[in-house]
Amino acid sequence: MATSSPTRFVIFPAILFLIVLIPLYLSPINRNQNILPHLLPTHSNLSETTHQTLQTSSSPSLLPKNDSADGVPSTSTDGARATNEIRKRFREKMSHVERIEEGLARARAAIRRAIRTRNYTSEKDEAFIPRGDVYRNPYAFHQSHIEMEKRFKIWAYREGDQPLMHDGPSNDIYAIEGQFMDEIESGKSHFLARHPDEANAFYIPMSLARIVHFIYEPPHYYGKWIPRLVTDYINFVADKYPYWNRSKGADHFLVSCHDWAPDVSALKPDLYKHFIRALCNANTSERFHPIRDISIPEINIPRGKLGPPHLDQPPNKRPILAFFAGGAHGYVRSVLFKYWKEKDDEVQVFERLPRNRNYSKSMGDSKFCLCPSGYEVASPRIVEAIAAGCVPMIICDHYSLPFSDVLDWSKFSIYITSDKIPEIKKILKAVPTETYLEMQKRVKQVQRHFAINRPAKPYDMLHMILHSVWLRRLNVRLPS
Repeated sequence: MATSSPTRFVIFPAILFLIVLIPLYLSPINRNQNILPHLLPTHSNLSETTHQTLQTSSSPSLLPKNDSADGVPSTSTDGARATNEIRKRFREKMSHVERIEEGLARARAAIRRAIRTRNYTSEKDEAFIPRGDVYRNPYAFHQSHIEMEKRFKIWAYREGDQPLMHDGPSNDIYAIEGQFMDEIESGKSHFLARHPDEANAFYIPMSLARIVHFIYEPPHYYGKWIPRLVTDYINFVADKYPYWNRSKGADHFLVSCHDWAPDVSALKPDLYKHFIRALCNANTSERFHPIRDISIPEINIPRGKLGPPHLDQPPNKRPILAFFAGGAHGYVRSVLFKYWKEKDDEVQVFERLPRNRNYSKSMGDSKFCLCPSGYEVASPRIVEAIAAGCVPMIICDHYSLPFSDVLDWSKFSIYITSDKIPEIKKILKAVPTETYLEMQKRVKQVQRHFAINRPAKPYDMLHMILHSVWLRRLNVRLPS
């Protein structure tokens, strides 16, 4: 068993990880739920959002406890043997649901212990140890990821046919749909359950980008067809299997980067009340709930590659203060172009990049990369900026940033709303050199979390999405 040495204490903010600090073993799903606004993330535009979570219970585990609160065996050999024998007999009588919930209770206890001791416990050597200010609580995140690797199992429903199910785009702007789907359904992921009774969570393997591509033509784009298809599929698997009904969908999730993905729950909001939506379009003004739902990065994957190029230009070789090039999509960019399009040598903004300029090189030559939202809140430029080692300046209204459960974006990016666009240069010039150098260093630190690997690797983008699902699964207890 590997154990790290303690590092300095980091104050733990009141965000989703608080779910593992309060009495976390939750009561059976029911319609009478408490509202816990103090669990909301603290970043911009989320304070007014409310989310209904499941009522807490005082029971931390289904099994007899060991001497320590975190489930580590007693130091007494005879006592440990006796306890383990009791646990073994008790476990043999447990149902599948009880075994799953007992494992999740142990995971919560291990995370609590990591927070308390500012340390971690693992059965193997850890190749990467998250530390530093970029993490809201690195100890909780690290132990949670360890527990996810050990315990998390996903069942991907097999019903349905390609191309609408079990297939998704693996390139271009919606690529995360297909990359995630293929990673889970390829049969190579150790997170894939062998049987649905073993699963902690259930994946709805539908690609909304494929549905739009193969089925819809104007004027049907803004109709109710997408939510009807998704609802019909869920009703089908709910009638065929017990899993949706026992949790009311609280352990089920869908991953989509299409702009219209938030509309899947529009027809029957009560059916989707607990359903986990992993979305690029994470707009809190359009029914995105950051405790239940998941914000995932938008990434534009060129054919034959897995993402934008990683650039290592040092800070002293980045002569451009700020850079952006892109189409005039949406209100935010129209305001950006009004004030800055080809009007300043330091804040370089283009709708069409001059032919003698290279897009990736320009990002690599810039200290800050402007990341304005387009038609929707998400933008692939955030991932491109991070890959280029460029500090993102995110320009958006109502955006719940990806992986905010564990990442503190204020440490490696600047976030402004659209009304601050005229002040961009003033804001960036006011950043002290020492602060910029620290932020740029942290951008390099978080690059691994925004990179796609196939097969996926611990702490990369696909694992970060899985970890976001895992966190929400920790907030649910199924009835036994």
